[in-house]
Amino acid sequence: MQNQASLQETKQHGAVRFPFNLYPCTIPGDFQQVALHWHESMELVFVKQGMGLVQVGVVTYPAYRGDIFIFAPGTLHALRQAEGQRMEYENIIFEPELLGGAEDLCAEKYLLPLQSGRLALPEHITPDEAWYPQAADCLKEAEEANRCKQFGYELCIKGALLRFLALLIAQSKALPPAEKASTQRLRAVLQWISAHYSEPLGILTHTADGGMTSLRANPLKADAAALCQCSPNHFMRWFRQMTGQTFIIFLREYRLNAAAEALRTTEDTILSISEQCGFENLSYFNREFKAHFGMTPREYREKYHHAEDLLDC
Repeated sequence: MQNQASLQETKQHGAVRFPFNLYPCTIPGDFQQVALHWHESMELVFVKQGMGLVQVGVVTYPAYRGDIFIFAPGTLHALRQAEGQRMEYENIIFEPELLGGAEDLCAEKYLLPLQSGRLALPEHITPDEAWYPQAADCLKEAEEANRCKQFGYELCIKGALLRFLALLIAQSKALPPAEKASTQRLRAVLQWISAHYSEPLGILTHTADGGMTSLRANPLKADAAALCQCSPNHFMRWFRQMTGQTFIIFLREYRLNAAAEALRTTEDTILSISEQCGFENLSYFNREFKAHFGMTPREYREKYHHAEDLLDC
């Protein structure tokens, strides 16, 4: 099973020469959540039905029908189920280079600052904002062009996205404050988790002489406090404040989502997947997986493969 090196997503969206794609998604349904991550692509979430939770950086928003969320390149983001709720949304992902090449004035003036974090865009647009109808029309136009794929549809998509970006930039602030140290630390911790989540982990803490002491009373906790140069207790409080989840719950969900991906994309045995994802006991893995996804790992794999078979028919 592939072990990710970081929480940076590197998946290619769309064709190499037209890096754009649109995915209709449902939480729960397609998945329970989209774990905290980032990528160098631009991502838009357009809520179509229901209600959910969307995290942008360290802020979590309730997401309602019609809301639009903007994840600029490099922005930490996550999507979760609100208790007892279901959220349907369009996920639009594209590379900034789609909108302008290296010698393009607009790329130099707007796209490069956006990619480097020197241009801040609005994170959340709601239907009660004056400029919302124009923004929503741009996304609907891109959706329709992508659905029909008539000759010239790429131009329609590109034009709609350029108009959408122009609306965002009109609301933006040039040269935003530098990324906070706490957010930088969170990135480091998340990268560390993604590289080590399958290991039986404890908490490392710094000693007075600059060394480290390992505390392994609880194997579900990670050697992460050392990255923040703080005590384990302070780390646990800080992590919950930053993510809205305890470290143990975050780690367990990360492992379960990694296991679900392996069930969908590999032929590894369930025992092997449970071990690769950090579960030392198969019975515990089965119990936690069912509690999280509402079905056993075997049922999950069969359901996914059955859905693929229907698509192939």
